[in-house]
Amino acid sequence: MSLFNVMNLAATGMSAENVRLNTVASNIANANTVSSSYDQTYRARVPVFAAAMDEAQRDRSDGVGVKVLGIVESDKPLQVEFNPTHPMADKDGYIYKPNVNVVEQMADMMSASKAYETNIQMADTTKRILRRVLTLGQGQ
Repeated sequence: MSLFNVMNLAATGMSAENVRLNTVASNIANANTVSSSYDQTYRARVPVFAAAMDEAQRDRSDGVGVKVLGIVESDKPLQVEFNPTHPMADKDGYIYKPNVNVVEQMADMMSASKAYETNIQMADTTKRILRRVLTLGQGQ
């Protein structure tokens, strides 16, 4: 595997973790929203990743990057609360809250942040190795 492939792997990893961080931020931002309709209630979103194996095999490269296939909504049930005095209550007195678990989202955010940081360190180490390779033979 060439060092340039390592840089590509780090870049795709950082891009994927950036999507994950943005998705978590969106989930946390909407965690306390309330709706008067089940269909209009915010649902937690989760990014779906895949290794880019097809491209790696086609290009015959050693590196396998990360691809974001899409963002899907969680199928966990929404929180339904009987609160007839709430201004957003439906005709039956129910309000609907998102299926976002803030504790899980915070753990996911820390995990994504550490993974992003690891990819940065991998790219930085590769850059330092490339720099050292370029100075070989200069008599240092």
